[in-house]
Amino acid sequence: MKNKGRITSFFLIVIIMGLIIGLFTPNIAKGINLGLDLQGGFEVLYKVEPIDKKQEVTRDLMESTVQLLNDRVNKLGISESVIDIEGNDRIRVQLAGVKNQEQAREMLATSARLTFRDVNDTVLLDGSDVKAGSAKQDFHPTTNAPIVTLSLKDPDKFAQVTADLAQKSVGENLLVIWMDYEEGDSYKAEALKEDPKYVSAPGVSDPIPGGNVMITGNFTVESAKYLADIINSGSLPVNMDEMFSTSVGAQFGEQALNQTIFAGVIGIAIIYLFMLVVYRFPGFISIINLSVYIFLVLLVFDLLNGVLTLPGIAALILGVGMAVDANVITFERIKEELREGKSLQSAFKAGTANSFRAILDSNITTILAAAVLFIFGTSSVKGFATMLIISILVSFLTAVFGTRLLLQFWIKVKFFKKHPGWFAVKKSEIRDLRDKSEAPAKFLNREWNVVSHRKLFFMLTSILLIIGAIALIFFRLNPGVDFTAGTRVQILAEESLNQEHIESDLDELGLQAKSVVVSGDDNEIAAIRFQEVLTDKEVSDIKAFVHDKYGVDPSISVVSPIVGQELVKNAIYALAIASIGMIIYVAFRFEFYFAVIAILTLLHDVFIMLTVFSIFRIEFDVTIVAAILTIIGYSINAVIVTFDRIRENIQRRKKPIRAFDELASIINTSIVQTMTRTLNTTITTLVAVLAFLFLGAESIRGFGIALTVGLLAGLYSSLFLATQLWLVWRGKSLKEKPLDFRKKKRVEGPQV
Repeated sequence: MKNKGRITSFFLIVIIMGLIIGLFTPNIAKGINLGLDLQGGFEVLYKVEPIDKKQEVTRDLMESTVQLLNDRVNKLGISESVIDIEGNDRIRVQLAGVKNQEQAREMLATSARLTFRDVNDTVLLDGSDVKAGSAKQDFHPTTNAPIVTLSLKDPDKFAQVTADLAQKSVGENLLVIWMDYEEGDSYKAEALKEDPKYVSAPGVSDPIPGGNVMITGNFTVESAKYLADIINSGSLPVNMDEMFSTSVGAQFGEQALNQTIFAGVIGIAIIYLFMLVVYRFPGFISIINLSVYIFLVLLVFDLLNGVLTLPGIAALILGVGMAVDANVITFERIKEELREGKSLQSAFKAGTANSFRAILDSNITTILAAAVLFIFGTSSVKGFATMLIISILVSFLTAVFGTRLLLQFWIKVKFFKKHPGWFAVKKSEIRDLRDKSEAPAKFLNREWNVVSHRKLFFMLTSILLIIGAIALIFFRLNPGVDFTAGTRVQILAEESLNQEHIESDLDELGLQAKSVVVSGDDNEIAAIRFQEVLTDKEVSDIKAFVHDKYGVDPSISVVSPIVGQELVKNAIYALAIASIGMIIYVAFRFEFYFAVIAILTLLHDVFIMLTVFSIFRIEFDVTIVAAILTIIGYSINAVIVTFDRIRENIQRRKKPIRAFDELASIINTSIVQTMTRTLNTTITTLVAVLAFLFLGAESIRGFGIALTVGLLAGLYSSLFLATQLWLVWRGKSLKEKPLDFRKKKRVEGPQV
């Protein structure tokens, strides 16, 4: 009866969770804000500078500037805007889904300092003389042309100004209306140009009473309304210099979203199938909890009002692969206990307790890397780090508590007691519990002596490092505009593109590209790289040209040298701080020798990744930094799981380890015992990454390559390099400093 009650409870819980996920997931998915790369839009980083040298940029001044920018954005009807203060003198603006990017960018960038001047550029009136909110789009009473009208606070002052102008000769009696007049500007110089900087310059023949101003010009209804909105929004109290910008065309965003979701679905489906085939019934339980995990991650992200970017989705799917890790560790430990001849209930209790420590340590080290990424990353990388942190925390809860809770309902069922195959253990593998001899560790039903081949591994590693050093010295990396400064233009057309034609078109625009690369199945994608930072006008010219010729909006990234230098500096800081944090934690939880070897192993993985990028000339951009830190966190997972097993096997010894051969035997056993876990975890994570690499958007192709190389390098280093290095280094000091972990307090997981 108790078992029937347990089984009934299991199905009730699963049905309730299924209903909750089915009912609420669509609304949660719709409510999540999509980033620029998933729906188009643009992002700009401004450096705030005072209007004059006496002015000080204070926090209050920054906040008032942000408020004015928000008012301008609201007038554009953009709901999904993010405007943040960064540091002491920077403002980052993100506008997702904006249709007219050029208009929005111009509205943000203009200081909107309205002045009325004479032909000698003497200020007669300024924006402070205008009534707040009085500007509006109207039509000329005689010509019916679109105009802008506004009212002045002091009609008498305006009447006097116009009276003085009326007394001047024709050509000198002009009221020149300027927007953002800059030192060095001149009416007389601008009047000779076809497109002058000033707004208009009407002649004044008679004094104008009433204080109502009519601004005429070559306006359309839209441009007149735009000018009125600018005037009404007020002038910015500071100057804003653009340091970085990225513009994503809507078609890029739509394609990226569709491809990424498709890749994610395929990747998750294969992971589910893998868990079911390899782990049977526990694999089915993990599928339920992985589904809950995805739902909870989306829910938490939505509640935090996060902005989901392409790297963020990658972090979510990557998190699925990492969430599998905790389940794999637990299931493998249960299988080991079953093979020792224990009952299902005893194997479950021992396996879950023994796996908790490795799960805890590996999750904490990965969170360290993600936290550093969040602190030092740019906006899109912060989104990746946020999603990764949420994924780790939620996966820890669902794996430690969820999987154990659901499994506990079934461990007393007689059917499973008699059929261990449902827990992926053959009856022939189960030893007699009375047999106290130590069973040899096996992988694929074979005994392996990994440690005896350590010289071969050291030689292979040395060759790889030499090749990498030569590649990095002679080929170097191929840094993107994120790190070198410059401009990157990407075109996604509906027709095949030709490199020579694009270069010829750029010549007509007076632009010289450093490189033009055409790619895609039908050569429909073009990536154009400029060494210099293009001006706003040049960016506008390219956008207009691409739109007219191909009918699409290009994606454009502009990075100033200052931002490029800061990204390099922040990337180095991030790697250094993450490494130091991990050394401290691993040294505290294990020993200093373990910590140093772990960091050397991680540096090896990163070095191999950089070598591949150097040899194959893959562009190295800011998302690759996110990939590096992800691999650092992920690789140390595998290293810690192996180290944890070494520590556990040493703790079982009745006396300290003093002999090199004895330590080598323990290490070899530990490697073989954790080999299945490491291999299965890498496979499941690789499935998710490869799905992105081959099915995902072009913009994260480099990200996928970095993770793939890092995962394979991490698999090799955690199994065959880290442990061998530790054996050689630690083994030399055994006589002076015997190895003994028996006094360390054991950390056991919570029982559910």
